[in-house]
Amino acid sequence: MSAASSTVRVGVVGAGGIATGAHLPTLASHGDRVEVVGLADVDADRVAQVADEWGIPGRHGGVDELLEAERPDLLVLCTPPSAHREGVMKGLRAGAWVWCEKPPMLTLAEYDEVAALEREGGPYASYVFQHRFGSGAQRLKRHVQEGTLGRPLVALCNTLWYRPHSYYDVAWRGNWETEGGGPAMGHGIHQMDLLFEVLGDWTEVSATAAALDRDVETEDVSAATVRLASGALATVVNSVLSPREVSYLRFDFQDATVEVEHLYGYDNSSWTWTPAPHVGEEAPADWTPEEDVPSSHRRQLGELLDAMAAGARPRASGDDGRRVLEFIAALYQSAETGRPVRRAELTRSGTYYAGMHDAAHDYRVAENIAGAVQTPAEEPAR
Repeated sequence: MSAASSTVRVGVVGAGGIATGAHLPTLASHGDRVEVVGLADVDADRVAQVADEWGIPGRHGGVDELLEAERPDLLVLCTPPSAHREGVMKGLRAGAWVWCEKPPMLTLAEYDEVAALEREGGPYASYVFQHRFGSGAQRLKRHVQEGTLGRPLVALCNTLWYRPHSYYDVAWRGNWETEGGGPAMGHGIHQMDLLFEVLGDWTEVSATAAALDRDVETEDVSAATVRLASGALATVVNSVLSPREVSYLRFDFQDATVEVEHLYGYDNSSWTWTPAPHVGEEAPADWTPEEDVPSSHRRQLGELLDAMAAGARPRASGDDGRRVLEFIAALYQSAETGRPVRRAELTRSGTYYAGMHDAAHDYRVAENIAGAVQTPAEEPAR
């Protein structure tokens, strides 16, 4: 930001569906605070088309060119996962703050390598975990902190989505080297981040995972039992095999059950609050949020812009952004070794630090893959 203006100069890398469907509309909604000065993508025709549509003056073939020409204050990365590390590091080295799509990195080692480039007061790298920023999640988190619902006891966290076989025709999907994992890494990561945002840290996970029906290197479904630092127990299921799609979290406290059911985003109407029988008619009227803020990118970007102005670390960065990635690494470690993994056991070395997967482990169930029915239906890339 220049001394004469508080407007944040933004560069966007990646001109695909996540850019046009989420990030560019979000940036436009903050038009009084930001100016998109450049767009980069390897597809020059796509850059020209999207830049014309959104009125973006700078058109570039890659992140280096964009950073050199535009000198943005904020770099927004809408690229495939394998490009995150390089893009975030280049942005930070150029002095830009970075907002990167999920998953943050392919490995914990990459995450730490990037974090080492951050400086006190910024620039910082933060990651897209928009579900934690909705008013329903924030109100529930406050109840947990205040203890007004009693102790948390049981939780369910289900990301039951459907991706047809044709979804994996895109070369980088379903591969450890380029996607870093299956639905636990690329789909359920949002709901799992929300689970931990509300209930706090996890301490142990026991998991199983398999490729039951899609012809992929990674899993296409996983199931885990999780112990939380509060003592509560949770189950987590991530699937791309589920025709009736739903994103569902349930929190059972001593005095209430709180649930949210949606698909790719919620508002207050997605939540239900059920008092326990002993609470009855005396249930507090203020359990539900005072305002209705959907779980969109908009609120997260607003907080990020505030953090930039204050020179403060934003949420969903640093250790706060690393927690769910740690959990996914431990989930895969448990699924592949057949034993529980405690968070306290995680180290900054070894197979599941440098990667999410032991190459000796095969998730594929050959007889199921052989009988898979190929379907031409298309689904949105999320």
